[in-house]
Amino acid sequence: MAAVQQRAPVSAPAFVRLLARLGDIGAPSAGPALSEQLGQWIDWNRAIALSRALDAAPSPGSFPIQAEGEAAACARVRTTLQTAITRTDKPAHPTGEDFAPFRRHCVDLQRSMLASTGQLRGRLRDALATGSSDQARLAEVDAVMEMTLSPREHALLATTPTLLGQHFERLKRANAEAPDDAWLPSFRRDLQDVLLAELDVRFHPIEALLAALRTSHASGTP
Repeated sequence: MAAVQQRAPVSAPAFVRLLARLGDIGAPSAGPALSEQLGQWIDWNRAIALSRALDAAPSPGSFPIQAEGEAAACARVRTTLQTAITRTDKPAHPTGEDFAPFRRHCVDLQRSMLASTGQLRGRLRDALATGSSDQARLAEVDAVMEMTLSPREHALLATTPTLLGQHFERLKRANAEAPDDAWLPSFRRDLQDVLLAELDVRFHPIEALLAALRTSHASGTP
């Protein structure tokens, strides 16, 4: 089976490196610092909301935070999503002639990840809001940051099916003489690797909120 030419690795997080490799994209040039980028992405309404969240001193809640229960719920959701991504019978009966079933499969999984992680993130913020002043402030800041950055995140992640489609077409051309779509299992693995890496990205804020819950639980803060 013919192989698609590999490019030099991109110095970036795993999800970005995978997309760069599969999309045949070179390493991105060094961009502005994160603080400068945030300044460009946050409009004045969001900036005011973020300032209020940072400056506010909310009263601590009166309910104990069940950190382990929240962690278990997050683990169950993650396992369910991982299982859906790694199912080898989806999409059903694809052929090497058409990327459409894989596109639908990818988009459906992205929507599931978005809905499930969004619910978890809101649930964790609700839990933090019942804790200390610092925890309640963190919940407010995270809510503002999610509203601010989600549109940009969604736009960037929406390019994933397109890059996978381009990878599909390159593999098909490179293996035009291979019998019985022998290259499809390799493409399936690439698809799964990309979606699992995206799942990691979507869980980053959830893991940060969980860490805040665990810290308070370990220190005995209600």
